[in-house]
Amino acid sequence: MKSENKVRRSLADSDCPDSSSANAPGKHVKPSRKKGRELLAEALRALKKLQDKHHGVVETGSLSEEHRAVLVEVGFLRPVIKGWYIVGDPSGRDGDSTAWFATFWAFVSGYLSKRFGKRYCLNPEASLLLGTGSTTVPRQVVAVTLEGGTSILKLPFDTSLMLYPDEKRVPRSRTEARSLQVWPVAEALCLVGPQIFIAHPREAEIALALIRDPSELLTTLLAGDGMQSAAARLAGALQFVRRPDEAERILRAFEQSGHTLRPVNPFELSDPTLLPSRERSPYVLRLRSMWASWRQTVIDHFPPPPGLDSDAEAYLAQVEERYHADAYNSLSIEGYQVTDELITRVASGNWNPEGNPDDKKDRDVLAARGYYQAFNSVKESIAAVCKGENAGRVVQRDHHNWYSELFAPAVIAGILKRNQLVGYRTGPIYIRNSMHTPVPREAILDSLEVLWEMLREEPHAGVRAVLGHHLLVFIHPYFDGNGRIGRFLMNTLLASGGYPWTVIRMKRRKEYMAALERASVHGDIIALTEFIATEMTDWSPEREDGRSAREPLAVERVRL
Repeated sequence: MKSENKVRRSLADSDCPDSSSANAPGKHVKPSRKKGRELLAEALRALKKLQDKHHGVVETGSLSEEHRAVLVEVGFLRPVIKGWYIVGDPSGRDGDSTAWFATFWAFVSGYLSKRFGKRYCLNPEASLLLGTGSTTVPRQVVAVTLEGGTSILKLPFDTSLMLYPDEKRVPRSRTEARSLQVWPVAEALCLVGPQIFIAHPREAEIALALIRDPSELLTTLLAGDGMQSAAARLAGALQFVRRPDEAERILRAFEQSGHTLRPVNPFELSDPTLLPSRERSPYVLRLRSMWASWRQTVIDHFPPPPGLDSDAEAYLAQVEERYHADAYNSLSIEGYQVTDELITRVASGNWNPEGNPDDKKDRDVLAARGYYQAFNSVKESIAAVCKGENAGRVVQRDHHNWYSELFAPAVIAGILKRNQLVGYRTGPIYIRNSMHTPVPREAILDSLEVLWEMLREEPHAGVRAVLGHHLLVFIHPYFDGNGRIGRFLMNTLLASGGYPWTVIRMKRRKEYMAALERASVHGDIIALTEFIATEMTDWSPEREDGRSAREPLAVERVRL
């Protein structure tokens, strides 16, 4: 990798005195080996403080020139625009967008705050997306300011920030979302155009669900000369989502002001995905909307359930037969941050930018052993499902056990502490090269609670398996192992309908990740549904990637 070569070259230069330039005026004297390590460790300490404080976004003036230069050279800092950087992974490939999408909102917040303080507001459209818990990084964000001119700031990976001044579009009563100044959801709903109900129907439905009473809308709609078009649109939208009494209140309020309105439904959906409820979490509402809108699509594109196998032992034997191929093909996706451990390793000279082969080998052995233990735990869950237990209740009860077994060898080896396997992640996490950002940690428990509820109540096993797998990965409740736990959950739920254990093959990894991304970012579940169906029907345990499935694997040695 180019970035790894850069790291290796930088450290090599730092470790070797350069006698030819040591006394040359105006030239940088390259530090000794000790000095090189100390400088990088010192720079990383400074970077970690900024990373924790500013969520991975760094302004030039926040670091000394010496620290900034070494961090950029090694790859821990990546430039965004002049004077602004984000924390990066030195081992990341060129073109890796993970660091950027992970810090996108933090950068927008930091940049706007530095330039305008709080004298700005995101436009109503962007405000609505943030207010409804959108998990997708947009291609462009528009911010309205009280000063300055109009400009478009081009940002990495085809994203941008548009700025323009308009005092009338910067409200006095603003709220905050992701540390950004935004319109409250009710006001944003009144100000957005009809296109958002077509381009972002899920967010529009969630926004309506967050409105507890029409008075929240009428305060804005009746201001000045009145917003008749917006009022007719919102009355039609409320009728569409089965809230006719609230629609009537808007119509009556305008009639009392001398305006007779005809409701206009702005949605192109055939039916709403959310019905009236008291739920106020935008993340829970999003999950319910996704399930409701995707359910029939999965049924239409997935094979019908064969039915529970009456011979549970034979089914479990088939599961066991597929263990080797499943373990061989399993993958995980990890995030990256500067840690105290990394700083210590750099300072002591024990950091190898390309990774320690022995360390990697040990990690692979521990991962293989953990996978084997978790696999056996999953088989116990499947046995319970085969006996007729509710599959949703089984995975809700047992997924903690799978996770503990997956990482138990790392606890025994002293790499992890036992308490780290209890509960869920306590901070943000990001998926490599994805424009989807998993739900914030404070929304994890509510999100999982509604997922288990939908799994318990869903009658179709194929829907349970496809949507259960996707939504668990969408939530991303753990710091690591989400993909493996998601596939364990998928196969346990497949078993509830008599479907065979399904291996997601490594050679189709790109298609798999693209299908997950399409569902998370573009709201299209067809690709993932058909992908899982194809893997289920095309794969056989006799041959996998040109070799016999019974051929020994590295993981088998751990098992024996």
